[in-house]
Amino acid sequence: MFHHVTVLKEESVKGLNIRPDGIYVDCTLGGAGHSELIASQLGPQGRLIALDQDEAALANARMKLAAYGDIVTLVKSNFRYLKMALKQARVPEKDGIPQVDGILFDLGVSSPQLDEADRGFSYNLDAELDMRMDREQSLTAKEIVNEWEEREISNILRDYGEEKFARKIAANIVKAREKAPIDTTGQLAEIVKVSIPAATRRTGPHPAKRSFQALRIAVNDELGAFQEALDQAIDCLAPGGRVAVITFHSLEDRICKTTFAKEVASCSCPTDFPICVCGGGDGRLRLTPRKPIVPTEAELEINPRARSSRLRIAEKLVTNEIE
Repeated sequence: MFHHVTVLKEESVKGLNIRPDGIYVDCTLGGAGHSELIASQLGPQGRLIALDQDEAALANARMKLAAYGDIVTLVKSNFRYLKMALKQARVPEKDGIPQVDGILFDLGVSSPQLDEADRGFSYNLDAELDMRMDREQSLTAKEIVNEWEEREISNILRDYGEEKFARKIAANIVKAREKAPIDTTGQLAEIVKVSIPAATRRTGPHPAKRSFQALRIAVNDELGAFQEALDQAIDCLAPGGRVAVITFHSLEDRICKTTFAKEVASCSCPTDFPICVCGGGDGRLRLTPRKPIVPTEAELEINPRARSSRLRIAEKLVTNEIE
């Protein structure tokens, strides 16, 4: 069963400012928690388009969202192909660009992918190294650790995992694979563990957490896909439409923050204003609110995995001036 605890569900959907007759996009269907809440607020003229590249997530959503009938369209796609997916779904266009009223991103790996051993994402569950969100793609974590050059592996661990011991871990991976292939998550987790000083291992999260995150990002090109998708999302927002982004680590959040800042760079409001009221000059967006939303203590008690999450919301300006 595809069971996933949705993070910041109420806050993110509220941030989209749902209209019953609007068109909304869930770029990360996952356990369908956000999609179900969006669909429940739509009327007969409304529409929800939900994307995911994981067939298990889509199969679960077909059952979970069946009651909403034709107002829900499920699409098997990486969200980096957002515009193409919206065109194929026959979303109304302006100047050749699909126009929707709200777009949601909930980034990272869903709980079933982490918790099901055969997906090869988890350092706590021994399984064949995989880490593919889309099982139809060819590149796996096993290929990276067994075939890529030491420098490439080190760069992945440093850049995507912010791992201080990236060079040592990469060197030990190469030494280990010279003796025998690294086939399982357990083998890789042990190599990472022995590569990190004992004093460091005694504090903080699991010693393999950063390395596994880095490999997952590399396998799925998560950061590149997100940047492409976010740029397309801003283009596809109709005036007054909103984009809501939930991130789980600093690399994703930096992309979101930087991209939004570029679009509202002309904002001259005092920093203590909760929203932009100047109209943003030549910018296309305003932040609503200006600071990221974080989980409540109550949510963290239910779902500790939400601890690092951040929600940023931006609205497409109707004009360059607030009327």
